[in-house]
Amino acid sequence: MGRRNVFHSIVIKLAVAFNFALFFYGFLPSIAFAQDPLLQKSKPPKPTAIGSASSPAAKASSDRSSRVTVDDGSFDPWGSGKTEDAELRPADKPLPPSYVGRTVMPASFGKQQWKVTRTAWTMDDEVAYGEFLRLIGESTCKTTHECLTSPTANPNYHAKHPQGMQFFADCADLPFILRAYFAWMNGLPYSFSGALDLYPSAAPKSERRERGRRGDFASFVVTGRREIGPPGPDAAVAFSEISNIVSTNHFRYPAAYKGRFLPDHYPVRISKATIKPGVVIFDPLGHIAVVYKVTDDGEIFFIDAHPDNALTRGTYGSEVERAGPETGAGFKAWRPQKLVNAARTPKGDLSGGEVVLASDRELPDWSDEQYYGVGGGRSPDWKAGRFSFKGDQIDYFGYVRLTLARDGFRYDPIKEMRTRIGSICKEFGYRIDAVEAARKANIDKQAQPVRLPTNIYVTQGYWEAYATPSRDAQLKSMFVKLKEEVGRYIMLHENGSTLVNYTGTDLKGDLLRAYSEAAAQCSVEYKKSDLSPVVLGFKELKQRLFKMSFDPHHCAERRWGATDPAELATCQDDSVKRAWYDAEQRLRNQLVRTIGDRMDFTIEDLKKQARENSEVGETEAPDISIEQMLAVPTVLAASKPSPNFEMPQPITTGAIGTTLSGTTPPSLVGTPDAPAPTHAVTAIAPVQPAAIADEPPVATFEPNGPLASEVVNSPAADTRDETATKSKDAILVTPNPDAPSDARLEVR
Repeated sequence: MGRRNVFHSIVIKLAVAFNFALFFYGFLPSIAFAQDPLLQKSKPPKPTAIGSASSPAAKASSDRSSRVTVDDGSFDPWGSGKTEDAELRPADKPLPPSYVGRTVMPASFGKQQWKVTRTAWTMDDEVAYGEFLRLIGESTCKTTHECLTSPTANPNYHAKHPQGMQFFADCADLPFILRAYFAWMNGLPYSFSGALDLYPSAAPKSERRERGRRGDFASFVVTGRREIGPPGPDAAVAFSEISNIVSTNHFRYPAAYKGRFLPDHYPVRISKATIKPGVVIFDPLGHIAVVYKVTDDGEIFFIDAHPDNALTRGTYGSEVERAGPETGAGFKAWRPQKLVNAARTPKGDLSGGEVVLASDRELPDWSDEQYYGVGGGRSPDWKAGRFSFKGDQIDYFGYVRLTLARDGFRYDPIKEMRTRIGSICKEFGYRIDAVEAARKANIDKQAQPVRLPTNIYVTQGYWEAYATPSRDAQLKSMFVKLKEEVGRYIMLHENGSTLVNYTGTDLKGDLLRAYSEAAAQCSVEYKKSDLSPVVLGFKELKQRLFKMSFDPHHCAERRWGATDPAELATCQDDSVKRAWYDAEQRLRNQLVRTIGDRMDFTIEDLKKQARENSEVGETEAPDISIEQMLAVPTVLAASKPSPNFEMPQPITTGAIGTTLSGTTPPSLVGTPDAPAPTHAVTAIAPVQPAAIADEPPVATFEPNGPLASEVVNSPAADTRDETATKSKDAILVTPNPDAPSDARLEVR
């Protein structure tokens, strides 16, 4: 009787445990939703053609972790599934699962098991993880899935995981997915933040939520951690959970963090030993990247992912937004994790235990210097932080570069120019793939919704997968930063800084030549709506940049800023889409990704904002041209005037370097931004009247000043033809075709 009771007791306990497991994992994946709903993330569908037989949107999925819904033909750009009226902005999707407290993923013993056989990462593991990332970064794989299944990008592990597994990551997922994948392949335990709440502060929660909506970089506290311990779960389910739960909010926590559960990362000291492959770069405007290489020149190379599963590569620089320590922005290292209190079975396998993270006190490289500065008195205001290198005050990004570079490194302005142009060109190449993905998915064939998403930079569904506002803002910022960096190199050189390595005599001229040569090597090819190719060079890409539509509902031609009626002839956008394209210009003009602003505008809202010159967007696009900065002062010479030549009245013009009447300043001839060559040039340097007897008079143009007769002794002046004429805007001249290439006009 006693034995029977014991047996019944065991059966009952097993049944309860089994049903609890089903309840816990199969029927109630969302234990609690501690995150603010406004700031939660919901994953988009994979980027396949809508309505195609292979499209995940074409069928319902029985997998509870599927991030897609049934497509009934009512297109929903925000990915929230079936709606009553496709013209209305749909309600938000159900929130992704969130695990409050400490929870452990259920064990699985199938072929995809993540079998935990070790208790902690070692330094050898960290080195191997860095090598794993370097191989991916230096390969040519274009998606997370391709990178992990490629024998070239992932030679050590691609053959070890079961065939048919799919891997997906957007920017926030990528660091977690890559770290988890490596841990799986090496039998290591793993833990990640499973639930968040707004970080405690003196302000009430309602006010903190409103600050988050305004883009004031709300901070978060971890309220739960999800663990992968022995014996180990199904790896595919684990990756799906990570991808569904993690968002950029999982990086938004203060440097001086306090909470029951520790976050996954910590702010790290800037040094050669700490900024290495595996370190995460967090841009608080909503993007994450993973370092895969640091060169002897101090250049930091990273990989990043996008909502369409694309994986791209870039170089760290001033395009990345800086923010205060309360945001968690900047460089972040992974907290060491260790499995404790695990037992060994008779077979030697691990069982049970708990994954614990290293505290700040246990991290010798924990530091908030990237916020507050080094080499001087510490101010409580991070914006007042100062950085110095070997006694020289320098900006933060310069400090990072010089600290990581080899001893004796100095900036080579010419090389830096070429590198930055190359990086910009790569970004345009990545944009080709993004726009083409939207075209292949027929997003441009869908009707234009009556509203934009709640925020065009942080959203979900098809807009997140196929729109490019964040990518485009990054490109625009790269052009602005290129101009700023070039100006910095010129200033350092003129001030005699030892940080610049230039031994020539004409830095501006050499920079301009480097710019021209690098730009000439850059071109991309996009497919129009009729699939015919269009090749765009660097000059045209720059000219079109603020005309390029981020809206995936627009045709490829408008996505690439076409304005020529001949190029637009194949575009099938109707009058509604054309009106939306025009109305979105103010949003295209802005550089800052206003991730907390409400942006669910109608077209009438956008038109009203333009009329009232509101704070939404910008009226004018910023100046991204560096040619004027690099223009070498040159005096315009004209050949001997005809007997009927009359000196025009004094006229004025804009800044030095301005081209009038379709003419080409000599210093711009042959550059990407030079107009088509003509027989006309515009003077771009002030001169004083002078005359020498028996010499042919020449006309010169003085910016913001009068025209005067001058005498020029130079082989570049053509005195064989009397071709000088006058116009209301400029003096037109004929250059001497036989002049030496290095000839310079000199005023006497």
